[in-house]
Amino acid sequence: MESQSLFSGFCSNSITPLYRNPQNPLSSSPPSLSYPCFNQSKYQVSFENQYFLSSQRLRSVRRLPCKNSVEKVSNLVPEKEGSKSWVKRKRLAVFVSGGGSNFRSINQACIEGSVNGDVVVLVTNKHACGGSQYARDKGIPVILFPKTKDEPDGLSPDDLVKVLREFEVDFILLAGYLKLIPAELIRAYSRSIFNIHPSLLPSFGGKGYYGMKVHKAVIASGARYSGATIHFVDEHYDTGRILAQKIVPVLANDTAEELAARVLREEHKLYVEVTAALCEDRIVWREDGVPLIQSKENPEEYY
Repeated sequence: MESQSLFSGFCSNSITPLYRNPQNPLSSSPPSLSYPCFNQSKYQVSFENQYFLSSQRLRSVRRLPCKNSVEKVSNLVPEKEGSKSWVKRKRLAVFVSGGGSNFRSINQACIEGSVNGDVVVLVTNKHACGGSQYARDKGIPVILFPKTKDEPDGLSPDDLVKVLREFEVDFILLAGYLKLIPAELIRAYSRSIFNIHPSLLPSFGGKGYYGMKVHKAVIASGARYSGATIHFVDEHYDTGRILAQKIVPVLANDTAEELAARVLREEHKLYVEVTAALCEDRIVWREDGVPLIQSKENPEEYY
């Protein structure tokens, strides 16, 4: 049985970001940063295999709201007057804790042009994880968050917000990031933080449900279907409004590993599709607070 797409209506100082030289990791000199929003003259740099930046002055972020197109769909917020069809290219921050396969899919889609955006910074709680190494190889700055005993160079929540604003981030995409997002970040990026979860929420979600634990629980329950869910992020685990889902059947003799592999393939597709919609301002809100995705092919259809 093939997987099916389901866009659901059950919606749920010192700043020390870590960077490594992607051109020469053994060099004691930092690479030349080419990000237009990043003013290198405002920072002090210490030279080791990794180097840290300390911000003296940070600008406020300017984010464009989601377009509110409404025609021929009832109970949607009316379109703003004077809106234009041109949509600026979005700046994305991705958060990872592991290999970052969803991050890689999104970044590749940006490079190939199917997503109207760019991954401008990676945030991780594990500086040596696979996602961090991929980012460094691609020349994407890597920031450590949060500050812990194992990662003493991590940022505080307030400093993380300041640095993301310095990068002029429009949207934050969690892609296998296992830490709870702090309230400071949620307030700063209201309706702009998204997460992907490897089940059909609200089932098999919440604290403790991540990775293989989710798939083992699905199989043990006897559920006939699992899948992937993309949802807005709030101050709790997996409770934000649901934006999109993709169904994956659970086969009679599935192992957790087999189910996980099929769900992950659909995650890669779904996250790219939703990121493309975000970057084209195709997210709309019904008056009852349910988010929908506007069809690119037919703007009068919503999912």
